[in-house]
Amino acid sequence: MAKFVKISLLGHPALLNTFNGDFESHVQQMKNYLGRQMQDVLPDKPDLIVFPEACDRFPAFPMDIRKEYYRVRGDRIRDYLCEVAKENNCYIAYSACRYLPEETKNPYRNCTQMIGRDGSVLGAYNKNHLVPAELDGGEIAYGTEIPIFELDFGRVGCAICFDLNYMELMRRYADEKPNLIVFSSMYHGGMVQQEWAYNCRAYFAGAICNDQCRVLNPFGEEQFTTTNYQKYITGKVNMDYMLAHIDHNRASGKFRAAKEKYGDQLIIHDPGHIGAVMLTYEGTDKTVWDIVKEFEIEPLDDYFNRCRAHRNANI
Repeated sequence: MAKFVKISLLGHPALLNTFNGDFESHVQQMKNYLGRQMQDVLPDKPDLIVFPEACDRFPAFPMDIRKEYYRVRGDRIRDYLCEVAKENNCYIAYSACRYLPEETKNPYRNCTQMIGRDGSVLGAYNKNHLVPAELDGGEIAYGTEIPIFELDFGRVGCAICFDLNYMELMRRYADEKPNLIVFSSMYHGGMVQQEWAYNCRAYFAGAICNDQCRVLNPFGEEQFTTTNYQKYITGKVNMDYMLAHIDHNRASGKFRAAKEKYGDQLIIHDPGHIGAVMLTYEGTDKTVWDIVKEFEIEPLDDYFNRCRAHRNANI
């Protein structure tokens, strides 16, 4: 059945304050700054708010001051966001440098913590592919795991900034079959965002600090975006979707038969030039996968695997 999800992306610039000698005042400044950012999107009643990478960093601080700020800040900004999430019944992807006092070597992590609708912390993704200076100067350790967050609207994976350049990470995510990739970053990634969306067969939500934030569909097509005037955006997508190849399904009349039965509640979107379509269902009586089963529509990757098996059997 239709599973509409509102996603809010925040791309405000970082606070450029210089250090005034009082860490506590800077923690409060940052809390107020992030609070004002969220006020831009909370009236839209989003299901998920995504912050950019290092959203509560003061980039003008020297590295030693910055690390001490993280130690003083601890988890207080995160805990504040937990309160906001609970009050507004939304998920929040909080991307920031986290201090782990129990770690004696490299006690920091560049991570995205996923906060639940009830204000609980569901877990954290630690950036797998750091820029070397993050470890060498920032004492930030590499992550190795790719947790998948099972949210009430789908399976969500995270990536952070430099991660986007590594196809081996993308392939690990593709194997997990997420519905959404949350990308928090200081750099945009350009066409590589589209590669991730299509190869993961997932929506892609990119929150970029002081740059274009956008949501792409599983074909890598832009669904909604920030502009040069506005550093935030909220839009809606339908997570009840699947991808199917045109070849066998159209030739056998399966798309036409399904469309004749379900009419305008079944959307068959053809992006062109790819040889595949995305089916979404907007009714409330069944899911798009029920329709796929009913009409024996072959999913895109099943079709590719069948063709792959045919090749292997004949060479």
